Amino acid sequence: MRGFTLDAGALIALERRDERVNALLSSALAENAVIHIPAGVLAQAFRSGPRQARMARLLRQAQTRVVALDEQTACVTGMLLGLRGVSDVIDASVVVCARRYRQAVVTSDPEDLRRLDPDLPLEII
Repeated sequence: MRGFTLDAGALIALERRDERVNALLSSALAENAVIHIPAGVLAQAFRSGPRQARMARLLRQAQTRVVALDEQTACVTGMLLGLRGVSDVIDASVVVCARRYRQAVVTSDPEDLRRLDPDLPLEII
């Protein structure tokens, strides 16, 4: 699937007007690609509510999907953590989401994601 899965670093970079993130997201949205944001990622990055205009604008886009941490996703995420011997639920949920939708992850923290999935496609910002 076209588009991207975003981690918290990508959302923070969006708010900070990072040119690379803006270009990636603008291009993806122009191509009608889907942007996935795991719910835990949104919780990590959404701290100032209405003052986070860029993030709010992205969330209003028809192609943006916030992915819930439902029972099935939670179980798969937990299994990944157990297999890799790590404990960051949010990072693991990003990996699971990206794999589910066959997307690259836009991230500022490639090391933690690589620990979970060395072959995961990443767009490093």
